[in-house]
Amino acid sequence: MTDATMKKLPSKRRIRAMRPEYDFTGGVRGKYVDRCRRGTNVVLLDPELAEAFPDSKSVNDAPRALVAIAARAEARKRA
Repeated sequence: MTDATMKKLPSKRRIRAMRPEYDFTGGVRGKYVDRCRRGTNVVLLDPELAEAFPDSKSVNDAPRALVAIAARAEARKRA
């Protein structure tokens, strides 16, 4: 086979308008750029844990409580 027979022919159909779901006329460029620059941590919870921690506040409160308990335990060991 030659290269000429392997090339895909251009489509005769032309799309004149952008699909409505691709319309970004109301979009804001760089809306989340500051948030991305600060960095993000994504953690995947197992389904049974997701039921126990339904929102980000509860997810963050649990490790804070563990850190506080560990700090108190460490302080008692030193005393």
